[in-house]
Amino acid sequence: MEENQILNNQNNAHDDFDWSIDKRNVSNYSQEKRQALEKEYEGSFKAITDGELITGTVEGLTKTDVIINIGDKSDGLVSLNEFRDMPGVKIGDEVEVLVVEKEDRNGNLNLSRRMARQVRSWQNVVDYFKSGEVVTGTITSKTKGGLIVDVNGLETFLPGSQIDVKPVTDYDQYVGKTMDFKVVKINEQIRNAVVSHKALIESDLEQQRGEIMSKLEKGQVLEGTIKNVTDFGAFVDLGGVDGLLYITDISWGRISHPSEVLENGQKLNVVVLDFDDEKKRISLGLKQLSAHPWDSLSAEITEGSVIKGKVVNIEDYGSFLEVLPGVEGLVHVSEITWSSQPINAKEFFTMGDEYEAKVVTLDREERKMSLSIKQLTEDPWENIDERFPVDSKHKGTVKNITPYGVFVELETGIGGMIHISDLSWTKRFNHPSEFTKVGDVIDVVILSIDKDNRKLSLGHKQIEDDPWINFEGIFPVGSTHEGKVIRKDDKGANIQLEHGLEAFVPARHLRKEDGGDINVDDTLNFVIIEFDRNDKRIMASHARVWEQAKSDEKEAVAKETKDSVKKMQDKVEKPTLGNLGALADIKQKLKDEEENK
Repeated sequence: MEENQILNNQNNAHDDFDWSIDKRNVSNYSQEKRQALEKEYEGSFKAITDGELITGTVEGLTKTDVIINIGDKSDGLVSLNEFRDMPGVKIGDEVEVLVVEKEDRNGNLNLSRRMARQVRSWQNVVDYFKSGEVVTGTITSKTKGGLIVDVNGLETFLPGSQIDVKPVTDYDQYVGKTMDFKVVKINEQIRNAVVSHKALIESDLEQQRGEIMSKLEKGQVLEGTIKNVTDFGAFVDLGGVDGLLYITDISWGRISHPSEVLENGQKLNVVVLDFDDEKKRISLGLKQLSAHPWDSLSAEITEGSVIKGKVVNIEDYGSFLEVLPGVEGLVHVSEITWSSQPINAKEFFTMGDEYEAKVVTLDREERKMSLSIKQLTEDPWENIDERFPVDSKHKGTVKNITPYGVFVELETGIGGMIHISDLSWTKRFNHPSEFTKVGDVIDVVILSIDKDNRKLSLGHKQIEDDPWINFEGIFPVGSTHEGKVIRKDDKGANIQLEHGLEAFVPARHLRKEDGGDINVDDTLNFVIIEFDRNDKRIMASHARVWEQAKSDEKEAVAKETKDSVKKMQDKVEKPTLGNLGALADIKQKLKDEEENK
């Protein structure tokens, strides 16, 4: 009771006390007023979020940090290490920072200038890539395949192929240099960018090309510098655009390679022959700046003139002789020699050799000239009958061999063919190469002359008389001779007889008495069964040898039996029954032998 009364007395004692008045006799805000003021206070700060880029003001500096005010409840601290590119940072400077955390575990505002620069740099690089704007960067180091370029604090990659329009091998010379670049590729997922300096050079060159191409005219003479000499010509730098000086437009004369008259770096005047705006191709000429050599060809050179020229080109159909640089004449294969034998120009001529030739035709307007070497000498076929009469004997050189004969040259421009059948009286050749070879000196006889077609028919075997006239007595039909098998096939075999003759043995005449085979290199006896002097053919048989021996043996037995019977008849005047029986047996035996033959 007392306690309750005391409490009641206390409450009653302070019911009129104003709790909003503090000890300093200052009044506090009401709850509603406080909430309104807090709301107004909160609204005085900027609305920021984590990861946001924001501009702040330097409020203070310490030995290790920079105090940044970004308009939030509290200031943020950024390490001085992030201001190494701003050694003169001072109070009042405005800097861009990244809100790493609006409030960390300790309730502090976490800011970063370094991260802000990285984010801003990447955004700028993306904008540069989209707009194609040129950026400036510093090459900081060398890496595999290229260089690292710092673009506003962001590391980008410069491939070696994008450094210059010309190939670069020494990357070290670029480290530390500040250059202009173009962003050519980005990867937003890994924030990686590729830059190119070559693209800027090409862009400038393309602009220069456009200006030069717009001013080009056919026949225009320009000064250029030899940029690259190739097998087919040379590329000439005309001051930002290249033109091609083709090998045939370098000189009126023939050259084997452009390097004979041009070299890299050489300055010269060239004339524009043609150009293509779309393909950016320019054809140039050098020889066109001088008069054509045909225009200055001496009037003394006419048809029938003898001139000297150098071999500058060889084709299957002839050779071109250069009379003057740019003035050439053709020596056709038919004008090389008087010989009717086909001549290979590539075997006759050698590049660079000089020849005298006679001008056969000359067309100054068409700039064509035909020449002849053979017409510098008399035609050897004019008096061929006197120098090489029929049946005369000569020596010649084998120049060519064909399956059907041998071409022999008796002298320059005079030659003929020995048919394969006229090589030997006794041997048959499958190919003339079995008898002779190119380069051999051979004896020949003139068999016939075709003056109109410039052909001689030659023979070699005719040097000697036909031995077959005598062979007929040596190898009569029925005679036996020893022979060696030199070839064999299904039809028969060829055998070598004495005096160098060959004979053919048909397959059915190759049978041995014991049934065995006759092989190549076997030496046996053969019987001549045919001899043809006109066709120069001999046929022989080995089977006839042993068949003839058996026949001779049977005839000998029969003759002996007949002689025995005659003697018995002479001794017995009167036949007896026994003698008659013996005589009958002998007669029967003779009859059986006759039937078995």
